[in-house]
Amino acid sequence: MTGKFSRHPLKLPEITLIKPVIFRDTRGFFLESYNKSEFEKIGIITNYVQDNHSCSEKGVIRGLHFQSVHPQEKLIRVVSGSVYDVVVDIRKGSPHFGMYVGVYLSDKDMTMIHIPAGFAHGFLSMEANTHVHYKTSEFYYPEHDSGIRWNDPDIGINWPLDESGIGEPIISEKDSNLPRLRDMKSPFSFEGTKR
Repeated sequence: MTGKFSRHPLKLPEITLIKPVIFRDTRGFFLESYNKSEFEKIGIITNYVQDNHSCSEKGVIRGLHFQSVHPQEKLIRVVSGSVYDVVVDIRKGSPHFGMYVGVYLSDKDMTMIHIPAGFAHGFLSMEANTHVHYKTSEFYYPEHDSGIRWNDPDIGINWPLDESGIGEPIISEKDSNLPRLRDMKSPFSFEGTKR
């Protein structure tokens, strides 16, 4: 690694893990969690405009969310605890439409996930008091807040509930009533989101 961050594509090639350089000693650690010029060196030229921070109890699933107008590119990291983070391709015409990728993120290695527009995002909190921080490229517009159901059988996400000792996940009423992917008209097209 020559810079402060390295970029690692996943099976959905637009979705990448970002690994920071962490300096550790007997006092603890230090890292840069974001540096615009260093991110540009690894090909991420996003202009982030909003930071969000959530706290979740163990077993909470948030998602799968996206913003239908003013779509948000996101940079997600876990500040405390751990999550199983999921991204679903919802771009019409994409060869990966309806496919998902799931990765574990935790405060142990500070790995981040970069998600372009055109994807739905959610996560399962694997520990109590898990804190997630994410940067977005667009402001939040509640009237354009949208999503797809976390347990859509057509997507078939293998949430690690049993291995985490989670019987029933905790889902908000809003997220429980999200549509299935096949019942939703996606606002994104593969051609319109390619870089």
